[in-house]
Amino acid sequence: MGTKILGTGVYLPKEVLTNEDLEKLVDTSDEWITTRTGIKERRIARRESVVEMATKASRDALSDAGVKPEELDLIILATLTPQMRFPSTACLLQAQLGAGRVYAFDVSAACSGFLYALDVADSFIKSGKANRVLVVGAERLSEAVDWSDRSTCVLFGDGAGAVVVGKSRDGSDILASRMYSDGSLKELLYADACGYIRMKGRELFKHAVRSMDEVCREVLSLAGVKPEEVDLVIPHQANVRIINALAEKLGIPKEKVFVNIERYGNTSAASIPIALHEAVREGKLKRGDLVLLTAMGGGLTWGAMLLRF
Repeated sequence: MGTKILGTGVYLPKEVLTNEDLEKLVDTSDEWITTRTGIKERRIARRESVVEMATKASRDALSDAGVKPEELDLIILATLTPQMRFPSTACLLQAQLGAGRVYAFDVSAACSGFLYALDVADSFIKSGKANRVLVVGAERLSEAVDWSDRSTCVLFGDGAGAVVVGKSRDGSDILASRMYSDGSLKELLYADACGYIRMKGRELFKHAVRSMDEVCREVLSLAGVKPEEVDLVIPHQANVRIINALAEKLGIPKEKVFVNIERYGNTSAASIPIALHEAVREGKLKRGDLVLLTAMGGGLTWGAMLLRF
């Protein structure tokens, strides 16, 4: 018994915040931001809540999968910007979808959240405890950004992505996965007492490249797959220099690495499901392709997953 992605969906706020807009807020420039991050613009949720974005992305994914909300066995939502301290944002999403009394909970692993959640969903399906699971990454990072801190405010954006996963019947499957964390490195990326994102960029860059390279190689080894056999890599969209450095270390050409950070910035747990959805819609990911997902985030947390789409 394996786990297959049945459908994907996204929601992105309508409001666009460009680098030129940020030049009016802090001492920065389009050239500085683009060179160091690869970001040109990001989406900002002025009116949409985390639950509203998650609901729209989820309905999109459910429609794509041909699954009704009441047919779900489990909802897992990854976020570092929950709607409330409690109840969980997943429970609020469950109510909005009309999914009955389906089991629902949040996962908090920052930018690795979606991979953590998808790994948990895979375990539920392979154990026989669930047949259809909705996995969501949703973030309203604009509320966690100090707009006077030019080192962080240029990086983040809002949005939501979702996938519906179920039992594999045709060989599509999650082939291997590994997740890690190291709380001793928490000072590299964290939220301060006011809830604002703080980070030590240089140290974080080094750890991100090294840790994702190592975990990707481990997952490929577990699956018996060589880097050159991978059809597409979808990394967490944190920084284009991290993405390029990772691709170089793995020996994977840039044309096999999906990048959309220039349009959305870093959307944390929403980053990979948004990119996955776009890769499918743009024809860059087809059924039967081998796709490698990887991320690193606050915690520190990191991981990778190889699947045959």
